[in-house]
Amino acid sequence: MHPILFEIGPITIRSYGVLVACAFFVSFFLLYKEARRKNFYPDKILDLELLILIFGVIGARALHVLVNFDFYKSNLPDIFFIWKGGLAFYGGLILAILASWAFVLRKKLPFWKTAGFIAPYVALGQSIGRIGCFLNGCCFGKSAPLSFLGVMFPGDTIYRYPTQLYASFALLGIYVILRLIQKKPLFSGFVFTAYLILYATQRFFIDFLRGDTSRYVLNLTVSQIISVVLFVVAVGKLCEAFAISRSTCTRKGYRLK
Repeated sequence: MHPILFEIGPITIRSYGVLVACAFFVSFFLLYKEARRKNFYPDKILDLELLILIFGVIGARALHVLVNFDFYKSNLPDIFFIWKGGLAFYGGLILAILASWAFVLRKKLPFWKTAGFIAPYVALGQSIGRIGCFLNGCCFGKSAPLSFLGVMFPGDTIYRYPTQLYASFALLGIYVILRLIQKKPLFSGFVFTAYLILYATQRFFIDFLRGDTSRYVLNLTVSQIISVVLFVVAVGKLCEAFAISRSTCTRKGYRLK
């Protein structure tokens, strides 16, 4: 754990804030570069990136504060100290999707194609951001039964699962998979649907190893509950798309294997 990178007089540069900033910069730079290469509304994508950044951070912080309201109601100024850690991704995802949906409608962009174009870079940004969580010491895991399965953070007395790194590697894998899928998507919306399924799956299982989150219904975290809902919705979209595809092929006299 290395929460503070360095200090310049009264200014403290924190690793979490730096990594989150790097996550946005790298993912948005690559996304904009790809938009220009493919001539996919590059100027509008640039505006959309700024919108995602603003509403993503607001939504992520809002959900984190809501889940940890017992702490923040007695420490109200800390609500604004996001550089210290505390962004619940699902809050950012939901608010960013809503804001992006309104933007896409206004600018008359193809929603599913735009969402699929952006999705891999969201996963890449998350992967980088999780390294910030590791350096900050937040989002830590439960006690690991064997020392070689875990890491010991400074000031701690036990080895813990490095859940931040598990998530980072999983998200990097999701980025690679989505980039491959982008080359030949099965239907409009397939890339974004795949992102939701893959992210929800890895989050659901990794959260069983998390040691920093409260648990509610069926001993699940808030993120696990949201993951289940998103997974069901995304799989439903997948099944609907394949049903439509099968019906279309049948009408045209094709046989699906």
